[in-house]
Amino acid sequence: MESETLDNEISTTATTITRVWTLKRYGRFLPNGNVKASGHGCAWKIFDSSDIAEKLELNILDSAHLLVSKGQELLEGFSLLNSQSFLKVQHKSDSLLFNITVKGESRLIRLQFDGSSRAEAAEFCSEAVKRLNVHVRVQEHMTTRSSGAQSIPEQPGASTQEPQTPQDDEPQAAPVLSMESLSIKQLSQYFLGQSKMSLPVAYHQSTLPPGDLEQLLRLCLLDSSFPAFVEEVEKKLREIIQE
Repeated sequence: MESETLDNEISTTATTITRVWTLKRYGRFLPNGNVKASGHGCAWKIFDSSDIAEKLELNILDSAHLLVSKGQELLEGFSLLNSQSFLKVQHKSDSLLFNITVKGESRLIRLQFDGSSRAEAAEFCSEAVKRLNVHVRVQEHMTTRSSGAQSIPEQPGASTQEPQTPQDDEPQAAPVLSMESLSIKQLSQYFLGQSKMSLPVAYHQSTLPPGDLEQLLRLCLLDSSFPAFVEEVEKKLREIIQE
């Protein structure tokens, strides 16, 4: 299976090392506040790897950033620095369950790893656990059926799965940004000031205390090469928008 070859891929550049794993599914839990279901207070939004052209991948950068992408679309992204303060991770077989709390708002995401067999997928998942343990303690998940939020439907699904309340799907489909799903092009437009969109909660997280951020900014401003660096970044962002 060719995709498993990529599971062990390490992409190296001059500044970062990225560990890449192919995922079978990525699920995002929508609690009561995000789903207007009568009689059902929750649902999962599922992305799977059925489309070969747009691989579903987990990337953990050496800079301590975790990214989940499907093709050119960024589904999830946050820094693992100081993640003990906002992140809890549970490991079970070939899956990881993330409980993320930012500014008082909690959300759940689940990653199911791909492999030529369930055992191989579980092995890849364990590799990711080792990387995550560098930044946050990963707990072994105890089997329980008491909470509906602890399981994702096993059958492959389309990009969205809220079959119980089709009449309420429309409000969820419209504001794509509220689902924490941003493309690289959308992010580039935002940083260049070409978009007035409101970033999802996941992007409101800052891992640097205000004092450290100010010190870092002052150091950058004192570096004579910093203006050229900023211009180069802006140039690259504009190139991404034109792609």
